[in-house]
Amino acid sequence: MQPKISRYFIKNWSPVILWMGVIFWMSTGVFSSENTSHIIIPLLDYFFPLICPQTEDLIHGFIRKTGHVTEYFILGLFFFRAFRGESLQTWRLRWTIYAIIGVALYALSDEFHQAFVATRTASIVDVGLDSAGGVLSQFAIMLWNYRFWKELNKSPV
Repeated sequence: MQPKISRYFIKNWSPVILWMGVIFWMSTGVFSSENTSHIIIPLLDYFFPLICPQTEDLIHGFIRKTGHVTEYFILGLFFFRAFRGESLQTWRLRWTIYAIIGVALYALSDEFHQAFVATRTASIVDVGLDSAGGVLSQFAIMLWNYRFWKELNKSPV
């Protein structure tokens, strides 16, 4: 019985754990605003040479906040997949709820972690953005399943 549990865990939960590791790494000073500006601002200057510094800062901030939503969208997909496990059902409300709770709890822990990184700041707004990414992932899963079942149950004309 032990090998089956190990295979189950590796198959379903290792993507969650690995992605949490990626998010943790991205919460270090390596991805601080100061460091990402050394990449994003020169790219903006290259593609938009007449852009003003205030607009550059605005776009830089937007890209960073979009990153929050995106990384937690992916975490939400992985959580849903892990909670679904080997089930033949494609969607259950409890998997969605567990995934959203998992994303929100990890977002809180991530901001707590950032409070101890000198070049990062913890923000409840970021917890909201992160959680929104998790919620959006669940809407995407529900939409995917709705379209899949609608197509599957389409009667021939």
